[in-house]
Amino acid sequence: MKYIVRINEKEYEVEVERGKANILKTTELSFAPIQAAEPIRPKNEPITSQKTPETKTVSDADAITAPMPGTILDVKVSVGQSVKKGEVLIVLEAMKMENEITAPSDGVIRQVHVAKGASVSTGEALISFE
Repeated sequence: MKYIVRINEKEYEVEVERGKANILKTTELSFAPIQAAEPIRPKNEPITSQKTPETKTVSDADAITAPMPGTILDVKVSVGQSVKKGEVLIVLEAMKMENEITAPSDGVIRQVHVAKGASVSTGEALISFE
C-alpha cells in the first residue's frame, strides 16, 4: 500500500509491503499546513495559499538559522569576531546528537541571537553574519 505522510514542511510518498517501508518520493512543501477549517483538496489540484509568509526580524541573507529543533550546547563565537568558512560557530544538540553549525563563508559575527541552554526551532535565527 502507498501512503503520503506529511512531516514538518516535507511530504513523503511511502510504500509499505509485508512490514517493510520504502520512501518513493520526497517533496518540499511551500505552504502553511492545512487547518481544519479549510477543505481538503483533490489529489491533483494545485496547492494555493492566501496566507502571507511569516516575516523574520533578521533578513534571510545574513542570518544563520537552525537546521532542526534542538538545544544549544555551546556558542563558540562572540559579536565582532572574525570567522573563516567552515569554522564552528554553535553546537546544537538534536535527537541526542551534537551538530556543529559552521560559518558558510568568511565574515564577521554581527549578532548572536541564542545562548547556551536555549531551545530552538527549525529556521530560528541563531547568528547574524556579515
